[in-house]
Amino acid sequence: MADDREESLEKRRAQLGAELATKRVEAKVEEASEARAEESRKGYAQAMKLSSEFISAIVVGAVLGYVLDRFVGTAPWGLIVLLLLGFCAGVLNVLRSAGKVSQPLDRKDGNK
Repeated sequence: MADDREESLEKRRAQLGAELATKRVEAKVEEASEARAEESRKGYAQAMKLSSEFISAIVVGAVLGYVLDRFVGTAPWGLIVLLLLGFCAGVLNVLRSAGKVSQPLDRKDGNK
């Protein structure tokens, strides 16, 4: 009777070990899929950041140009010039955020 009991326990232990191994494999697969999803979310966040920086620079340039034209009476040249400057600033901001252009030097260090 003791042998039957120990045999039953060994069988149960082997069964539980197999189930645990499958659960570990499933957990690793789930971890890998979560890592891919996290990477995708980071990509979307970066894309939203870059596009909002670009669009906001253009909008600010256009608004400042319109205000300049309205108060100084230089229509449409203020809008055209500041819109183009806003576009250039937006492109520069996107390139800096993407790491394609280095950040401006800090003049406090004394490096010239």
